[in-house]
Amino acid sequence: MIRSCVRAALGAVLVSTLVASSVLAQEPGALPPDASAKRTAATPDDTLAYTVAVEPVPLSDPEGKKLAEIVVTSYTLDRTKPALRPITYVFNGGPGAASAFLNFGGLGPKRLAFGNEGDTPSDPPAMVDNADSWLAFTDLVFVDPVGTGYSRSVGGGDAERNFWSVQGDAESLSRIVAKHLASKNRLMSPVFLAGESYGGFRIPLIAKTLQSRDGVGVRGLVAISPVLDFSIRQGADSSPLTWVNGLPSLAATMRETKGPVTRADLTDVEAYATGPFMADLMKGPRDAAAVERISAKVAELTGLDPAFVKRLGGRVDVRSFVREFRRGQGKVGSAYDANVTAFDPEPTAGRSNFDDPVLDGALAPLTRAAVDFYARDLGYRVDRRYELINGEVNRKWRWGDGQEPAESASELREVLALDRKIRVLVGHGATDLVTPYMESKMVLDQLPAFGDPERVALKVYPGGHMFYTRDASRAAFTRDVKALYDTAAPAE
Repeated sequence: MIRSCVRAALGAVLVSTLVASSVLAQEPGALPPDASAKRTAATPDDTLAYTVAVEPVPLSDPEGKKLAEIVVTSYTLDRTKPALRPITYVFNGGPGAASAFLNFGGLGPKRLAFGNEGDTPSDPPAMVDNADSWLAFTDLVFVDPVGTGYSRSVGGGDAERNFWSVQGDAESLSRIVAKHLASKNRLMSPVFLAGESYGGFRIPLIAKTLQSRDGVGVRGLVAISPVLDFSIRQGADSSPLTWVNGLPSLAATMRETKGPVTRADLTDVEAYATGPFMADLMKGPRDAAAVERISAKVAELTGLDPAFVKRLGGRVDVRSFVREFRRGQGKVGSAYDANVTAFDPEPTAGRSNFDDPVLDGALAPLTRAAVDFYARDLGYRVDRRYELINGEVNRKWRWGDGQEPAESASELREVLALDRKIRVLVGHGATDLVTPYMESKMVLDQLPAFGDPERVALKVYPGGHMFYTRDASRAAFTRDVKALYDTAAPAE
């Protein structure tokens, strides 16, 4: 969830009602003691016996004054030697999103179906065993930064402001990883980082900080639907890059109406987008012949009305596309997965304000599932709102003091250059219009080989921003991630 798509008014979703009747006697807003439980989850090959634990990790200033409590949720396989097993720290995005999306959506041992066509906010949040959980090959630690989940700053003000920035976020989360490794005697374990959306942006920054400041080496990075360089999407009025990078995902949405779409199915669109399309975009709207050519081709690729595409000069923005693509059915699509739809609240209006069918539709069931998991499964009851997505964090986020847009591609280059054993997997959904896969392709194509071009891989799966909510895509993604782990940290 990137900042342009986070809703500012994502409410409590009845969370206060869910927890009010069962709060332990404690200081209002205080976090309860650590909690843990033994659980099992069935996979096609095995039954995973594991310990799940939730605990706040304190952060303090040099004088020892507590600045924040960061809540982490960990899953540790019981029958292995933890010191030798890979451990993965997982972050969601926003900024302002809790890690429940990845925890309960695709990586953890229990899974909640959400974000698919037909899901509604009132659906009961039924958790099932996750056959594709990464717990089969790595222990997992899901981290909620300050202001998300139950994590909080202590005292607010400047302390909170420091956490809600690109650099402050990376430094605090690096420190959390280092502290957690030390406290759990896991400093000898191969360490991996995984992150979705802004989480995918932040993991190169965390890896660099761990290397250079906190004395922890990282073996691998898994970036899920990331933005690695925000400058690529700047200046849409004068730069063709936004339209070039977005077109294959628009075409994937249309082609998926006839069946699942893979990267191989989009090679013709990629070639057109980076060739004739870019060349005609560079000629500008005053070249009538160029506008005619791109408008006709874009209409063909997207299935939109040719007259509508021509009015836009062949430059179809995301919000226009998700409204127009299903307008004849009175529906709107999701920017996160354009083939997931909901009814348009204003179907006859020229412009319409509508909630996102995936992001907004998932808020209620996923929040309820998370609160129920902590309170009922672990007995971890907190007398304050569970922040699945905190709009205040997003609004107050500081992106840097310089003139350049935020990017973490530089840190990715540096960690790859310094450690020849690090491997990177970047995964995207073909029909994701929020973070189109072509943006990452553009960044990754400019990286040197660093001794082995296979160290960095881009994979595209059927689905959208949370492509892991689709069964086949989640299974394929897990296989690719396991292959990375087997190569980066082979079993002793």
